[in-house]
Amino acid sequence: MQTPQPPTDAAMPATDALSADDFDALEAILDDLRSRSDETPQWEFCEGFMAALIVCRRPIAPSEYLPVLLDTFGGDGAQDVGGAQVPGGALQSHAAFSSPAQAAQFMTLWMRRWNAIAHSLDADIESLDDPRAFHPEVLDLRGAVAALPETEREAMASQNLPSFAQVWAVGFMYAVESWPQEWVAPRGEKEAHQWLDEALDAIVALSEDDTDPPTIAVFEEDGPPSVSEPRLQAFATAVWAVYDLRELWRSIGPRVEQLRTESPLGRNDACFCGSGKKFKKCHGA
Repeated sequence: MQTPQPPTDAAMPATDALSADDFDALEAILDDLRSRSDETPQWEFCEGFMAALIVCRRPIAPSEYLPVLLDTFGGDGAQDVGGAQVPGGALQSHAAFSSPAQAAQFMTLWMRRWNAIAHSLDADIESLDDPRAFHPEVLDLRGAVAALPETEREAMASQNLPSFAQVWAVGFMYAVESWPQEWVAPRGEKEAHQWLDEALDAIVALSEDDTDPPTIAVFEEDGPPSVSEPRLQAFATAVWAVYDLRELWRSIGPRVEQLRTESPLGRNDACFCGSGKKFKKCHGA
């Protein structure tokens, strides 16, 4: 299993890739939303949530998933914001974006990242070292804290910091759990069931804590070790699982809604007209 390298702007087309400043802008918007709704997630969570939506069996519209993710939208109707349809009352909500300009900026950056991820998942790759491969935007908070001066590390010693890519995996699974009916393999498709279970199990494993001894500095070669070797392998397995889910649903196709029709009226049943006669003696004569 190939281990993915940290993402770089060169790994994606310049027109789609978000720069470090772009990701900072997204975090700043989320921070502002968090001042009005303390359940607003960090970008890493949003990134995992987005990846799940991209590989979901059914295309889910922004007007459906944004309220689930940000809990900031309300109202009727829809409007085009940053190239995506969002609920018309979004900007009037008490916990919404501070302005139409902020909403447009968020959705523009969101859709650019969405398109970049979709482009990477559509690439025919054999290794995660391929510059076209999907590289989730994840943080190594434990590594960042470990690199701080001793006095600052001690001040944060009591904090329960998430493991490498853990928040991303939690965001992915939050999307899965929000639309469980879209993550069920067709009845009788044994191979599809196994494929689906293995892929989701890989992502669930990444949502757990890294309890193995840290031996690797992910983003800085000379930094303090903060990630275990099994964790980095689990991360690679989870990234491949996203590719597998994309391929699985494409091979199966969208879910087909079953049309339910009423049972046909039998000749000995009471006639629908309410006469009290049997159908065969009344309108069925």
